[in-house]
Amino acid sequence: MVLKAFFPTCCVSADSGLLVGRWVPEQSSAVVLAVLHFPFIPIQVKQLLAQVRQASQVGVAVLGTWCHCRQEPEESLGRFLESLGAVFPHEPWLRLCRERRGTFWSCEATRRQAPTAPGAPGEDQVMLIFYDQRQVLLSQLHLPTVLSDRQAGATTASTGGLAAVFDTVARSEVLFRSDRFDEGPVRLSHWQSEGVEASILAELAKRASGPICLLLASLLSLVSAVSACRVFKLWPLSFLGSKLSTCEQLRHRLEQLTLICSTRKAENPAQLMRKANTVASVLLDVALGLMLLSWLHGRSRIGHLADALVPVADHVAEELQHLLQWLMGAPAGLKMNRALDQVLGRFFLYHIHLWISYIHLMSPFVEHILWHVGLSACLGLTVALSLLSDIIALLTFHIYCFYVYGARLYCLKIHGLSSLWRLFRGKKWNVLRQRVDSCSYDLDQLFIGTLLFTILLFLLPTTALYYLVFTLLRLLVVAVQGLIHLLVDLINSLPLYSLGLRLCRPYRLAAGVKFRVLQHEAGRPLRLLMQINPLPYSRVVHTYRLPSCGCHPKHSWGALCRKLFFGELIYPWRQRGDKQD
Repeated sequence: MVLKAFFPTCCVSADSGLLVGRWVPEQSSAVVLAVLHFPFIPIQVKQLLAQVRQASQVGVAVLGTWCHCRQEPEESLGRFLESLGAVFPHEPWLRLCRERRGTFWSCEATRRQAPTAPGAPGEDQVMLIFYDQRQVLLSQLHLPTVLSDRQAGATTASTGGLAAVFDTVARSEVLFRSDRFDEGPVRLSHWQSEGVEASILAELAKRASGPICLLLASLLSLVSAVSACRVFKLWPLSFLGSKLSTCEQLRHRLEQLTLICSTRKAENPAQLMRKANTVASVLLDVALGLMLLSWLHGRSRIGHLADALVPVADHVAEELQHLLQWLMGAPAGLKMNRALDQVLGRFFLYHIHLWISYIHLMSPFVEHILWHVGLSACLGLTVALSLLSDIIALLTFHIYCFYVYGARLYCLKIHGLSSLWRLFRGKKWNVLRQRVDSCSYDLDQLFIGTLLFTILLFLLPTTALYYLVFTLLRLLVVAVQGLIHLLVDLINSLPLYSLGLRLCRPYRLAAGVKFRVLQHEAGRPLRLLMQINPLPYSRVVHTYRLPSCGCHPKHSWGALCRKLFFGELIYPWRQRGDKQD
């Protein structure tokens, strides 16, 4: 039988003593956590192990002996180590020894009980695997979640063994709190033997964060109570609060601050990582917002933007007027219905005239509006971008109106033509049963249906052309708003802290391990070095991606083309009845 002994690299040069760790019978593995040095009193060692078992819920025990033949004679030390097996009984009993030159190792695993099968050897073969204790303690193992049947059957045992090793080291952190400067009765060697890692600034931050988080949590609860007031649930305010991107982003920022300032302790590493990613995301957002604010208020850039905004709006209105005049003629040589073409053209030209008057009426207040928009960047770049998206929607409201008028008229004609086409085939739409049934029509109904079908069919090209032009303009505005929403979602959902850990300390996010052969000679135990494989960047983003606020619609290409063909409206926000393909 082959036993796997995981030995920490920090104990390779340690003095002789006892091997303290955990035995995993399911994997036939021994995870060595520390080396306990001479001299010691056995009762004190047993008390220490009982305290560690109670605090960590890990079955820590003395697994065997460790002999570093550096100063002591090998014969006397070997006899002394053999006698310790009766004081600390364990099955199997490991005996690891490193010779003076340091290149040859001996590993044995003996059992006191008699072999079950006749002729079976009393000693097991030992595979010695070295691991970095600090990296394993600080890392978080991410096992593969989706595997094929063949891969799942082949990797179940290996992943279970790795998870047991990582879990044992992580839960035994209480064993690593003592170093060589402690004046206790027991002296241990582990990754913190030379001194426990600590930081005065980190301790001061921990002590000060409690009252600060409690104060901020109370203020945020007050803001949440005010926002939940019944006044904000009335129809105009509730509609604007659910449709405006700025309100959605402010609500999402309030949730982020509530999570950051929460005094509840994280229950697992995933919650702790989410909180750290949220802190990093908010800090980056606020830093980018302050940079934008300093750029806007430097060299009177807000005044220059206000002076350039009104001429740009006038230029857009003039281009729309030229476009409508082109449609009222013979666009691309097409023969249009002149009466309907003139009515629609003059109708839209009147709306453009109203819009130009509105822009000139608001021109004295443009600079003050931009100043307040720039001031909102103190809450973060995402808030400023959301407000910019709402301003674009307000400035292009006339294009949205044109699109709605053209889409409704086009949709009405499409539905009328489909209904009259069913009349020609002797069919009708059953509203109650939601299906097409057969129906008999008299001569007058067929005559009126033929007239209406002919009229709608010949008026359809003119309506379809106006609908096509204004739909393209509307899609252009939606594309610009979509890019802004993508940037906002990127800042809100990007796991910056996890990506920083993957870049600076790859071992903190482990996807698995790899083994490098250190020694493989006949008559000698196989020695391997376990190294951590870092998690790929794509899987880091997929695993630790933060939730983002999204009120904009997410249509598939099929649903979008279907809506465009039948003239259904494409709203800039998500509807309750929207179905995602």
